[in-house]
Amino acid sequence: MIDGNLKENLHFKWTSSNKPIAKTEEEEVVRIKIPDSSINQIKRGMSSSDLSKIDPSLFDGAVGPIYIAGSEPGDSIEIEILDIKSGNEGWSAIINDFGLLKNRYGERVITWSKIENFWRCDDEEFLRGIKIPDVPFLGVIGTSPSEGEYGMIPPQHFGGNMDNRMIGIGSRIILPVNVEGAMVSFGDPHGHQGDGEICGTAIETDMEIDVRFKILRKRTNSPVIFSQDTVKGDFVFTSGISNDLHNASVEAVESMISYLCEFGFSEEESYILLSVAGNLSIREIVDEPNFVVNMGLDRKIIGMRSNENHF
Repeated sequence: MIDGNLKENLHFKWTSSNKPIAKTEEEEVVRIKIPDSSINQIKRGMSSSDLSKIDPSLFDGAVGPIYIAGSEPGDSIEIEILDIKSGNEGWSAIINDFGLLKNRYGERVITWSKIENFWRCDDEEFLRGIKIPDVPFLGVIGTSPSEGEYGMIPPQHFGGNMDNRMIGIGSRIILPVNVEGAMVSFGDPHGHQGDGEICGTAIETDMEIDVRFKILRKRTNSPVIFSQDTVKGDFVFTSGISNDLHNASVEAVESMISYLCEFGFSEEESYILLSVAGNLSIREIVDEPNFVVNMGLDRKIIGMRSNENHF
């Protein structure tokens, strides 16, 4: 067992100078405990004003690196996620200077409790009646770069903070090996997230995972993911159309927030809800100069708050 709650088992930058915390053989199963993305700084009972007191340099710290014996530069490493157990407590937040609609709303933190494999907000007046299924995955998974030093937040060609909900139980991720031993790290566990993670946080929680490694004697230059998408439902989609993908994304999100407000959600509730359960997607990118982006939400989530018919 590798315990990521121990500071010596964490790193806060991507660089080849990080020393391995463990060594494993190909096909060996490794169990890892991973703290939440705040590295246990955000806890139940915190007020929104407490967000200003946390240390942002600790965000998205990763457990690792783990040395995979026999892997060499030019190889690829396949990481199979055999099992994930998410924690029973989580949090989401609106943070200044972060997210798609940055600085539009005041800072706010909410906490979640997992009850019978569903997440419910602890604040009975915020997201009242809403429950989100526990669909855990890893936001951060990466290998060491061969040179340079990188922060933890932006994703890179070697992986890192990809925030891709497809990296869940049963998935396989192929990453480039840039240094001897591959040096694989894990972090940023989520209990559920929508595509886009638009406010900058999902349901942030701690996690225990079982993983297995396989060395591939061929090179990949960027992450490849094998997974099954089980998202189904009766969705409503709003659209953004612009010659700029970012602007189109903002337009699609703004439209969905306005739509949700018609059914009793506040704008702040809508923003966080779409980050943890909405799905932002590019629907058309070839009919230049304009592109189409959709924001989708399962209509049954809206029905948890409102019994009204919604088109």
